[in-house]
Amino acid sequence: MDDFRRQSAGNPDPAKPAPTGRIPLWLRLVQDGFLVWVLLGAAWGWFMPDPAASGKTWIPEALAAVMLGMGLTLTHRDVLALRQGGRTLLLGVVLQYVVMPVGAWGIAMVLGLPEWLALGVILVGSCPGGTASNVVAYLARGDVALSVGLTTVSTLLSPLLTPLWIWLLASAWLTIDLLPLLWTVTKIVLLPVVTGVLIRRAWQPSPWFFEGVLPLVSMVIIVWIVGVIVGLNHGQGHVAGLVVLAVIVHNALGLTLGYWGARLGKAPLRHCRTVSLEVGMQNSGLAVALAVAHFGPAAAVPGVIFSIWHNVTGPLLASIWRRAG
Repeated sequence: MDDFRRQSAGNPDPAKPAPTGRIPLWLRLVQDGFLVWVLLGAAWGWFMPDPAASGKTWIPEALAAVMLGMGLTLTHRDVLALRQGGRTLLLGVVLQYVVMPVGAWGIAMVLGLPEWLALGVILVGSCPGGTASNVVAYLARGDVALSVGLTTVSTLLSPLLTPLWIWLLASAWLTIDLLPLLWTVTKIVLLPVVTGVLIRRAWQPSPWFFEGVLPLVSMVIIVWIVGVIVGLNHGQGHVAGLVVLAVIVHNALGLTLGYWGARLGKAPLRHCRTVSLEVGMQNSGLAVALAVAHFGPAAAVPGVIFSIWHNVTGPLLASIWRRAG
């Protein structure tokens, strides 16, 4: 794992702040207020539902732009370095693709969720690789290289495993057509990421671009998606309480089993924290895009709520762990 860890381009000591001298203070403050912007996006969708809902058809393209940005942060050497990830990387990926999908199915069954909401919870559980998890792992004094590796591997596997899990688990409620799901995830996730990696081979932008521009663009897109989905589901407040409970339990399950699964695998403390965050934080934007493209706005509600909730619990847990040392 040592060779893999050295591939991280970030600060080698997670206890020290990352270099941010190239980024203006105002931009750092905007990025740090991500949760506030997500809540404002939700408020926009709630109070102006018609304008917000009109963006429905652009959600897949918007998420593809976020995935392109992720690809731009990777080089082909980063991808090849995943071979040196070791046992913890493999364990983390297994936990990502087992704990959250199966947990989603169990929660939906226990709570007796209506079929479209149950499907939405399963969509969230089947989409690992939260876009903010790498930053949160840094704040938690985890292993940033391992976090990036887990996000990368889960993203590259998602065109196959995400539709497969949805098909296996959601078939208990609905008839699921597997092939369209495979193509949608490939189009939204894999192709943009691969395109970004290929562009990076010919283009070497400045660190300011990676630290300032890309995070800001991703943040704006995610906030916009949240607003659109809230607008599409305006007037469905009667189901909110049950969905919020499902999301809270689901997120807690991922954070807890991710941590203790890594502990049982005899991983170091930094790796346990990292795996916990990578399992508990999901690519809720992809879940929303799949819901809108194939199933309807109601199935996107759990993804929107999860997007807000895991951006509360992740940084909160990171703050606790950072103080613990």
